[in-house]
Amino acid sequence: MRSVFKPDLSSVTAFFLAVLFLFPGLLSASGDKAVYWSIMDGERRAGYLLGTIHSEDPRVLDFPQSFLDQLSSNQVFAMEMVPDLPTLKLLSEYMHYQDGTGLESRVGAQRFAKIRNLLSGYQVPADWAETIKVWAVVMTLSVPPPQSGFFMDLSLSLRAAGNGLRVVGLETMDQQLSFLEDMPMKLQLDILDQALENHDSVGEVHGQMVNSYLSGDLQILEAEAELQLDQLAPEARDYFVRHGINARNHHMLESLLPLLSESQVFVAVGALHLPGEHGLVSLLRKKGYQLQAEMLPLSAPDSL
Repeated sequence: MRSVFKPDLSSVTAFFLAVLFLFPGLLSASGDKAVYWSIMDGERRAGYLLGTIHSEDPRVLDFPQSFLDQLSSNQVFAMEMVPDLPTLKLLSEYMHYQDGTGLESRVGAQRFAKIRNLLSGYQVPADWAETIKVWAVVMTLSVPPPQSGFFMDLSLSLRAAGNGLRVVGLETMDQQLSFLEDMPMKLQLDILDQALENHDSVGEVHGQMVNSYLSGDLQILEAEAELQLDQLAPEARDYFVRHGINARNHHMLESLLPLLSESQVFVAVGALHLPGEHGLVSLLRKKGYQLQAEMLPLSAPDSL
């Protein structure tokens, strides 16, 4: 019987943040640069919106008390998906083929050998590579192997729950992952090839990505993206933007609006969901909310 691997849900959203570095054009559609915002509904504070980075780096987990006070002043904490046990079990099922076929038949023997070798560094069951889906391989290899599993999003949600906030998810598993499930296999293989080719630099890229994030400036993230990675083919880029970012932003907005109307909500989602015409900042403004940029409540590295 195949071992059941229970991945950290943050690895899913970490993959989506990695997408940001594949598509520099995402950020240029908006002049807004902040990753942290206050949300006002007229004279009423409706909450806060934080673009997160899905990282275990201690620098993104060292929150000042003033920020923690802002967090605890809300009634609801909203994130992309809540990493509870039922969700993690469902995620594990999503990540594996359930029809009896295997990964090697989809990627070929040469790719499969590389994948098995690289996955050995991620402390997953030895037989995990047999049935993992192509997009799930990309998701796994696009970030460094997790050490503690204590990512920024998870840390914030635990602090929120500990302070009595109701923790809710803005997406269902289908809404977050259907675009990967439905992605044409040719595009999945193209992205897989890039992930295999660039895997040696994943740790270095991630470290620089954290540095750029700590600047609190989305335009710096854009510039870093252009330096770090080549763009994918236009077909893959357009697919990700349309289905993996824009469509998901609208799903999250639909879930968020009822919460904002009745409670004060702290929203924490991956930073790439904030900018652009279809980003949450713009979408919330179109619904009549006033968003004001706030300083990122973290310290920028000395190297910036």
